[in-house]
Amino acid sequence: MIAPPLREYHLRLLAYLIGIACLISGAATGFISGYWLLAIPSIFLYVYLAYVASLPFRERHPQLVSGTLLCLDTLNTSALILLLQFATIPSLMFLLVLGLSALLSGGIRQLALITPLLCGSCILGYALLGPYSISEPPTALVLTSVLTSIAYVLVTAYCMHELGLRLAQARRTVKIEQEKTAQMAQNLAKYLSPQVWQSIFDGQKPVRLETKRKKLSVFFSDIKGFTELSEELEAEVLTQLLNTYLNDMANIALYYGGTIDKFIGDAVMIFFGDPSSQGVQEDALAAVSMALAMRKHMDQFCQQSQTLGFNRPMEIRMGISTGYCTVGNFGADTRMDYTIIGREVNLASRLENAAKAGEILIAQETYQLVRDKILCADKGKISIKGFSQPVQVYQVVDFRPPSDPTVRA
Repeated sequence: MIAPPLREYHLRLLAYLIGIACLISGAATGFISGYWLLAIPSIFLYVYLAYVASLPFRERHPQLVSGTLLCLDTLNTSALILLLQFATIPSLMFLLVLGLSALLSGGIRQLALITPLLCGSCILGYALLGPYSISEPPTALVLTSVLTSIAYVLVTAYCMHELGLRLAQARRTVKIEQEKTAQMAQNLAKYLSPQVWQSIFDGQKPVRLETKRKKLSVFFSDIKGFTELSEELEAEVLTQLLNTYLNDMANIALYYGGTIDKFIGDAVMIFFGDPSSQGVQEDALAAVSMALAMRKHMDQFCQQSQTLGFNRPMEIRMGISTGYCTVGNFGADTRMDYTIIGREVNLASRLENAAKAGEILIAQETYQLVRDKILCADKGKISIKGFSQPVQVYQVVDFRPPSDPTVRA
């Protein structure tokens, strides 16, 4: 495969060979002086030196290099046209080759750039060196210009065809790699919450050890008596049962906009308010609404579990707390975990442990945010492990009826 700059050098050399062939033909037929053959070595040298001198600038300024070389080629073409005394067919062949080179290097813009330069240089040359006694060129010169120009067009077309094939192959390769990358990204995304993955993919969150303080609603749940259950069931049945349960809970969490932090056995940790938030009150309401949906879904899940030969009713217990947490990337540079820490995380976990089967316990601040739409029962203050003072707790009953104006104090 010829590198692009080298391919361009070969095509320019071929274009100049047309002029050299015409010089030789013109000198051989006596149409021009034979002294002009002395210029042939300098033409080869010019093409080579122009190529070498442009190499350091091609990477940074490719358009400028191509434009500059094309302008020099235009001046040389006008000089050759003047030398051949504006011979009609050879001049048209030179213009064809020059125009094709301009279109290949920069399109219509390059062609429009060199047109006035070509016209101006020819007019200036004619004014300085003319008038010419224009005569018909020899047949040999005409044939030389036509045949060499046809050869240039054919070689250029072949090179463009080969380039097109390589570009098509490159596109196919890129498409295959993109599909592989997309599949890999899709697989890796399953290890992160969709919101976190999307924020990283969109560049909204930097992938570095970084945290911030933010008010979140934190949710914990687990299946009551799961430890005893795991001792009774075979590993395959238990695995299928647990995966079905976690898949259902995850779908409900995503529906309400929760960020799934982690699964620990049958326990689920979810938080609302990061990386996206609808506002503290709406986040808290979404967390409680999700908990009610999960509790309601357990009846359907128990029916599904019967198909696996498990007939014991299962119920979940849940705890929710709202407050300021530290959220972000924790861990090491080589292994990070996007999670949250803080008092509210511990409180939500303790509330879940304190809840009875089927209960949803929420802390004081969560209650204050959702009491207008959620009916709750006052459980009073209870002692929570790890907290020096008793904590005010409420039990979620259900959504308030739309016509119910009552608000618990």
